[in-house]
Amino acid sequence: MTLVNVWITECITDTGKLLALLTLPRHRDVMTSLGDKGSVHTQTKVLSQGCWTQVSCLCCVSERVEPLVLIQLSDNVQPVTKRWLISLIEASKKHGGAALLAHPGEDECGNVIVVSAPRCTLLRATEDLGLCKKYRNEEMASFSYHDRDNFTNVDDMQEFLTLAEHQYIVKNELDSLQTQKKQRIPGVPESLGVLEAWENICQKLVRAGVIKDIFPLHDQQRLNDLGRSWYYKKQIWGQPLDAIQSYFGGTVAFYFSFLDFYTWALVPPAFLGLVLTFLLPGGGGVVKEQAGEGVMEEDDNGPSVSGHMVQAVFSMLWSTLFIELWKRRSSSLSHRWGTLNLAERFAGPRPGFHGTLGLNPVTGRLEPLFPEWQRQLRVGLVSLPLVGLFLGLVVLGMTGFYHGEALVQGFHQDSGSLFSGALLYLPSMAHIVYTNMLGNVYHAVAMQLTEWENHREESSFQNHHTTKVLLFTFFNNFAVLFHIAFYKQDLPLLRKRLASMLIGNQLVNQCTEVVVPFIVDRFLSAPHKKEQEDNLEVDKLRAQRSLPPFPGLFAEYIELLLQFGYLSLFSCVYPLTAVLLLLNNITEIRGDAYKICKLFRKPFSAPVSNMGVWQTAFEVLGFVSVMSNCWLLLLSPRVQEFCLEGGISGKNIILLAILVEHVLILVKMILAFMIPDEPDWVRIKREQIEFNSMQALGQQKL
Repeated sequence: MTLVNVWITECITDTGKLLALLTLPRHRDVMTSLGDKGSVHTQTKVLSQGCWTQVSCLCCVSERVEPLVLIQLSDNVQPVTKRWLISLIEASKKHGGAALLAHPGEDECGNVIVVSAPRCTLLRATEDLGLCKKYRNEEMASFSYHDRDNFTNVDDMQEFLTLAEHQYIVKNELDSLQTQKKQRIPGVPESLGVLEAWENICQKLVRAGVIKDIFPLHDQQRLNDLGRSWYYKKQIWGQPLDAIQSYFGGTVAFYFSFLDFYTWALVPPAFLGLVLTFLLPGGGGVVKEQAGEGVMEEDDNGPSVSGHMVQAVFSMLWSTLFIELWKRRSSSLSHRWGTLNLAERFAGPRPGFHGTLGLNPVTGRLEPLFPEWQRQLRVGLVSLPLVGLFLGLVVLGMTGFYHGEALVQGFHQDSGSLFSGALLYLPSMAHIVYTNMLGNVYHAVAMQLTEWENHREESSFQNHHTTKVLLFTFFNNFAVLFHIAFYKQDLPLLRKRLASMLIGNQLVNQCTEVVVPFIVDRFLSAPHKKEQEDNLEVDKLRAQRSLPPFPGLFAEYIELLLQFGYLSLFSCVYPLTAVLLLLNNITEIRGDAYKICKLFRKPFSAPVSNMGVWQTAFEVLGFVSVMSNCWLLLLSPRVQEFCLEGGISGKNIILLAILVEHVLILVKMILAFMIPDEPDWVRIKREQIEFNSMQALGQQKL
């Protein structure tokens, strides 16, 4: 709900700010950009070709320059500062520049710089990133700049690289700008404008208030085409993953591919849940307490012993098959999108990385160096204890909640007044406020800790930060359920709590994902759209600034992970879990697609070969599900009754549960081993790419 509210606020406040940005009537006023397969679309009529950086390399000369990235400067930036920044963007790498193309926008006094990239910069960056492209034999191969003429479509950058790859390369080159010696930033006060040697220039300009934002530009025609084939189409099955990857990049494409794969993987457990609930005796799973005995038993509508066992075993096997089959699909997509052989660890360090200046022992480049043992020491001696402290605070809050609830209930039983009845809600409200405040503090601490750990690669930084937040999120969301299940051993309460969480979350999710965006776009944004359509002078580049930044996919992955946890850990208690999740995710796909296309700015997206640490998180939950389902099965009153009728003592029941748990873990490991992480054809292609790269390197040395 928060993201939608942010979008509403930004749209309403910025509607009046849509002004013409780059009107240059003295120049030719047509700026075109190539769409997919070479089709030409008019993007905006305000950028003049004559004001772009003049390239000296003949192979980079082009009649059309595609605007890729917008640098938003502060409103009071000095013209001398803007000229200095443009000169850095245009300068060659050997002179400390980014070797990009820059356009000053409206004039030298304006507060925007539009950036593009010449062919040579794009090709060299493609090799540095380790992207694979089609060779002349139509097979994928690691791109080599020295062998560029043997790759298909290398003369057509719109075909050779996707729009997302274009824009990420520009952002990567801007982030790599570093000053070679100590100097002043022209037009900036000395207290803010001193650049130390090898300091990151863009980060310094952001801290000095010169740069407000850097974001990639939409191609409206291609975005509309994507929307028609994505969230507007009537078919439920399938998504245009290649078009998503081309426009939004691999990070977004992998998320939607996983969401699609996960949604349709819910069909088998949903079908089983319906069968167990409505066709088998005791499908409702209602549990009651015998009067005066304090013994939990299930009524005639409760799940049978066989139903419990089938649901528990199926959940464990399903989670294993789901993860292993997704790995295979992920590797296939990685090969198709040319990210099977990425070389991030050989690229330059991330902008926030700092250390002692020296020669990289692997690449031989002059860059900041930071010993790995110091990083591990920071993680082990500082980060881990602090994360453990916050997890302990979660447990402390949960303990306080139950203690406060018991006190308030006792007080209400003694007094029975209206005031004491109102106090019954106090522990829950206090616990909600406590967890929210703790979560906000922890997220800030997790980010600061990860920055302090000083990771060289961006993927390593993201993985460590995500792992910290995942641990807290898992603990914060599942600790109460585990407490109810294994400490209080109250299956009726567990079932009610799980059902209420699922139904409540789905209702809130449907409102925020579907209803609110539809109302906002249909009614609140309608005048805004009409104004743009009726006024041809409105600059579309400026219009994109009125949208809020894309918040990333972190919250979306967290939502899927929590869903997977509810299903794999506790579905044997509430078999309809998969049904509710399936119904939610069918609309989730379209809702997320609509949001990223309509409600936010276009995000930068790095080339990736998989989901990264998220995939590991799902695997860990799969292993935890084995233990959870085994012990939930043991706690089932009917299972206990069945064992007691068979003459099995309580001690033997526990030993039997441990034995079954270990057997199922072994079965899970055997299944994971038997199903390769990548298909044979992908493995062969990957090995061919590695072999051909070695051969090409040997030929270059000769």
